Amino acid sequence: MIVHVVDGTYELFRHFYGLRRAQPDADPPLGAVAGVLRTVLQMIEQGATHLGVATDHVIESFRNDLWPDYKTGARIEPALAAQFQPLEEALAALGVVVWPMIELEADDALASAAHLAARDDAVDSVCIWANDKDLAQCVQGTRVVQVDRRSGTIRDAEGVQRKFGVEPRQIPDFLALVGDPQDGYPGIDGIGRVTAARLLNQYGEIERFPSSVLGRGREQALLFKRLATLQTDAPVFQTVDELEWKGPTDDLPAWAERIAANGLVERSRRARR
Repeated sequence: MIVHVVDGTYELFRHFYGLRRAQPDADPPLGAVAGVLRTVLQMIEQGATHLGVATDHVIESFRNDLWPDYKTGARIEPALAAQFQPLEEALAALGVVVWPMIELEADDALASAAHLAARDDAVDSVCIWANDKDLAQCVQGTRVVQVDRRSGTIRDAEGVQRKFGVEPRQIPDFLALVGDPQDGYPGIDGIGRVTAARLLNQYGEIERFPSSVLGRGREQALLFKRLATLQTDAPVFQTVDELEWKGPTDDLPAWAERIAANGLVERSRRARR
């Protein structure tokens, strides 16, 4: 059994701006939702049997209380923001398990799902379909891998080491030092990717750095590490059996019409056979 966990928020952004590039003069009201459903259904058609999709029901999380400049939904275009909740409802109509996150982020749901699935002996491997750097911390050998949708790269632990210069478990430390502009924290002045990797390979986690290495930046680095560390205890499911796709619900035809996704219903029915 291969368990697939998908970053629905990323997929929504990807399809929204993909459509924007293709149709610069018009934003189909639910065009990105249709794109995400087609993508997820394609995964099922290609053999995925157990999967779940995590979404940011709201962009803010507990991390905003820790760092005032942490990412928010303030700059999300209204045409895109209006598709967040419809995406969750449409995925449910497709019969896919959805984790809409409020106090935590979609990445926390993905980390929790990967953690739980990897502990199940019935699971052969877990694929995390997400591009965020912080999810590299969830990779475990070849058992839990990260799939980069844009490049098609499947990144196992050795792949994480090659890309970042550190082991998966060190990714929160790495991001704390170099920063993550996408999430809104800057890292430590004067430390780039090469220096961060060298320090972590030399000393281990930030807590073990000699006091002279970061000086006054130590406490800020530890705060950023907390921001970068994903939660693995979100109550996403109890057993992996809950993730098995059993076909579309009776609500799908209405949703397919609403999002103008011609052929979606028939494709989903064929996939279930």
